[in-house]
Amino acid sequence: MDPVGVFGGSGFYRFLDQVEEVAVDTPYGAPSARIRVGEIEGRQVAFMPRHGDDHSIPAHRVNYRANVWAMKQLGVRRLIGPFACGSLRPDLPPGSFVVVDQFVDRTSGRRDTFYDGPRTTHVAAADPYCPDLGRVLSEAGGDEVVRGGTVVVIQGPRFSTRAESRWFSDAGFDLVNMTQYPEAWLARELELCYAGLGLVTDYDTGLEGVEAVTAEQAFAVFSDNLDRLRALLFRAAPMIGPQPQDACAAALSSAIVH
Repeated sequence: MDPVGVFGGSGFYRFLDQVEEVAVDTPYGAPSARIRVGEIEGRQVAFMPRHGDDHSIPAHRVNYRANVWAMKQLGVRRLIGPFACGSLRPDLPPGSFVVVDQFVDRTSGRRDTFYDGPRTTHVAAADPYCPDLGRVLSEAGGDEVVRGGTVVVIQGPRFSTRAESRWFSDAGFDLVNMTQYPEAWLARELELCYAGLGLVTDYDTGLEGVEAVTAEQAFAVFSDNLDRLRALLFRAAPMIGPQPQDACAAALSSAIVH
């Protein structure tokens, strides 16, 4: 059975205790770290911290292409990307889990495609996340998880200004983050089922009456909720089937047009 892939986000550098470390070479350079492979109730899981083992790689310098390629090369077809994020909605307080279904890209200069030519390739982007994998995470999380939401991805490493944050909130976006793009998109290009699971660490600064957040405060909230995140993923992993559902697999393969 193919392993389930999990990327670790800010503050999430360790997942399983009994693991085999696997070094993977890719055509796109070195991944952020070795992949740790272990099991949860008989389900093989492959874990990699996207920022490196000691958070030495900021969001705008992560080699997303190498990370996603390494997971696929190891046999991963179902990939979960937990991520820390700020909330753009008063009803999504710190500690909330959100399974996102849309992203808005506000990054710049990132290597964000495997299709650099010479053949022209277009990939459909209307529904970038896997609904089947999102359903599993929602069922595993129960009332703890909000199903559906839009994350706007900023370049980093700076946080948003108040004006930018108000702009994002007024546009109807739900979360703000620095890593979902191009990670989620590259997974789609490789026909992997990908789910983004946001853990809200703070209210973003554009919300009325909100104090400007610091990185230390955001990391502290993430750390306080890390056991909840791990528990959710431990419940979800055995629920994930050996391969994508037919509808999901068909949607992925039909999205790519040469």
